[in-house]
Amino acid sequence: MHGPALSGWLLMVLCAATGAYCLLRAHAETGEERRAAHAEALMGFGMAAMAVPAALLTLPEGAWAAYATLFGGAALRSAWAARRGGHHLHHLVGSLAMVYMALAMAPGAGGGPHAGHGGGASGPSAGLPLLTGVLLVYYAFYVLSAAGRLIPVAGGAGTGAGAGTGVGTGVGGGSGAAAVAGGRRSRPELALACRVTMGLAMLAMLAGL
Repeated sequence: MHGPALSGWLLMVLCAATGAYCLLRAHAETGEERRAAHAEALMGFGMAAMAVPAALLTLPEGAWAAYATLFGGAALRSAWAARRGGHHLHHLVGSLAMVYMALAMAPGAGGGPHAGHGGGASGPSAGLPLLTGVLLVYYAFYVLSAAGRLIPVAGGAGTGAGAGTGVGTGVGGGSGAAAVAGGRRSRPELALACRVTMGLAMLAMLAGL
């Protein structure tokens, strides 16, 4: 992840932007959707921090222990929330993957400090190849599945928007305003796109281990 400077910058900006959108979405949602948006915002910002190019900032040794502790707590929270179903099982896997990468990149683990940021360069690999492979397979299937759902959702959202406009015209301005407000509040296609983006970023980070 600290490999080629350009890819590091792109990954950092992409994850930070995704985390920022999820944080904004959390303020517009309620209940389980709000909790899911908060978890995804934490994941986005955490991945952005991990992807900071080494030329910009060298993380202190204690940062990796802080990462492991933070996302270990997030994993416990997701495990508890998973009893209610929803997207929490995926959040649990993501939090555990972050703990794994933080431990793999800690000084003295595998290839030494920032070993996971090699960006494909030759050298000793960090982490456990089998576990890294399992996570890569999981995220590859997740991205493909989520991307497949994104296409019909986007099409349905466009149809819904047109229907909302029609209702607003036929019934009155009040109904149209309510439809617009509802559209601003809930954008499932954007939430799904953010999840696809973070899944791709996680694939890139795991591939660098």
